[in-house]
This record gives sequence, C-alpha cells and structure tokens, in this order.
Amino acid sequence: MISDFLKAIGQIGDPRFTRVLGLGLGLTIGLLFIFTLGFAWTVGLIVPDSFALPWIGEITWIDNALSLAIVPLMLALSVFLMVPVASAFTGLFLDQVVDAVEANHYPNEPPVQPLAISEAVWESLRFLAILLGANIVALVLYFTPLAPFVFYGLNGFLLGREYASLVAQRRLGALGARSFLKQNRGAIWISGIIMAIPLTIPVLNLFVPILGVATFTHLFHRLNRN
Repeated sequence: MISDFLKAIGQIGDPRFTRVLGLGLGLTIGLLFIFTLGFAWTVGLIVPDSFALPWIGEITWIDNALSLAIVPLMLALSVFLMVPVASAFTGLFLDQVVDAVEANHYPNEPPVQPLAISEAVWESLRFLAILLGANIVALVLYFTPLAPFVFYGLNGFLLGREYASLVAQRRLGALGARSFLKQNRGAIWISGIIMAIPLTIPVLNLFVPILGVATFTHLFHRLNRN
C-alpha cells in the first residue's frame, strides 16, 4: 500500500494530473468568490442603513461594518470549505487521472468507457454530501481525546470506499466493484487512512483527490491481479 502511494506521488508532475488540479482549484476559488459577493449583497439588503437605539441615538455604520467583516470571515471559512468543495469539483475530472496512471503503468489494459458527465456530477455531489454529513455527525467526538482516531478512521473509511469503488467500477461494473470492496475491505480502509493523513496538512490536502485516485488505481490492479 505504501508502494502504491509512492507510485502516485511519483506521477504528480504529470500534466494530466496538474490539469485536473488546476481545474478543480479554479472552479473552487470562483465559487467561493461568488458566494462571498452574494453573501455580502444579502447582508446589505437585510441590515438597514441606519437605526436608532435608546440613549445612544442613530446608528449609521452597522451595515458597512458587517459588509467589511464578511470578507475576512469568508476567507477564514474558505480554509475549511476549500477541501470538500475542491474535492467535489476535482471529482468531476478524476477519470483523467485514472487514464493517466493506466497509460503509464498498465498500458496493456483494454480501454474502458468513461463515466458520463451527468453520472460524474452525481457521484461527485453524492460523495461531498456523505463526507460533510459524516463529519458533522462525528463533530462531537472531535472535541474528545478520540478525535484523531475518529477523524482518520472515519475519513479513511469514506475515502477508501469512494476511490476504490470509482476505480473498480470502470473495470468490473457495479456488481464486480461491490465484490471487490467486500473482499479487500481491510486493505482499502488502511489505504484510505493513508489518504486521510494529508487532509490535515494545508495545501497538501488539495492534492488528496488526485493522489487518492492514483493510489487506488495501483491498489486495484495489484489486488485484482492477485
């Protein structure tokens, strides 16, 4: 499994990898920028230009102060939002990462039919919802001494199943992918935990979708061959 991960890192400079990363980050930054502008505009509509308080008098600066405070607030939130949103956008293009890995390391494999755009969008949104929902449910445990074990165990399980399923379905179909996951659940979970570790490292966490799919492409071919 470590070997699979190191092979993925060794290909990180591949133009097909960097293209997917650039597309994902570009779409993410654009979405966060639009969201920030929309949020500031909404606050400007809701908060009155001025209002009066007893013993103080008329207040005319609240709306301007809130509008200015929204920008640093959204920049701070973007640190947390960037990873799941970028993962979701990057997920739209992960077929290209698998193709790049297979072209370099498994050139004798027959070609496969890529996911339709609609299916890729659905899978990406579904995984984003599961990732966010599971972490929100586990949020209480993140304030206990068990936090590291819960975070790595939970996200390792989710990442492992998602990436293994994505790669396996290309070659084995839905039923074959479920069988592959069932037979190799231990190896898939451990590999998912290896992928979850970089999630806690700023900037490096943005490479997790690409490294994850590349690693699981190697893992799939190794385990399926065995």
